[in-house]
Amino acid sequence: MSSSMKRKITIFILIIICFLLQCTVFKAVIFTHVVPNLLIVVTSSFGFMRGKKEGLYVGFFCGMLIDLFFCEFYGFYTLIYMYIGYINGFFKNMFYDDDIKLPMVLITGSDFIYGCIIYVFSFLLRGRFDTWYYFKNVIFPEVIYTVVITLIFYRIIRRINRKLEEDEKRSAAKFV
Repeated sequence: MSSSMKRKITIFILIIICFLLQCTVFKAVIFTHVVPNLLIVVTSSFGFMRGKKEGLYVGFFCGMLIDLFFCEFYGFYTLIYMYIGYINGFFKNMFYDDDIKLPMVLITGSDFIYGCIIYVFSFLLRGRFDTWYYFKNVIFPEVIYTVVITLIFYRIIRRINRKLEEDEKRSAAKFV
């Protein structure tokens, strides 16, 4: 199996696992009625680790899963996640594998922006103007919960990415 195909299959399995954890396990261990957004962690991580293109693709599949299972308008979450992955890809040149500060800031910012976009399109445009309530009870707790979970999940994602990059380098060295 080629290293490119191995990468695609591994990322697809990771997305499915994170989606299932987000929708099942973390729903059962609910904190203040919010769930950590593992799909934002995956999308953002692959965006800044691998670049705009991969962030876009990972965001597409993460958003598509949410659209298929939870949304009445297909494409809404897909677009949000695609933009998040693409925008995180701009930080690829600033990414250092051992530094955790940039990933934490980017994932926190991505989850906050995600929450704001959901608020605007799901509540504000429908005439629900209690912005402070939504920020205090949904956005901030979700961001904090996501950041705490990121400390664990980011290390796993980084380890998977390292392994895939090593396989790609070995595969490329065979052809040189």
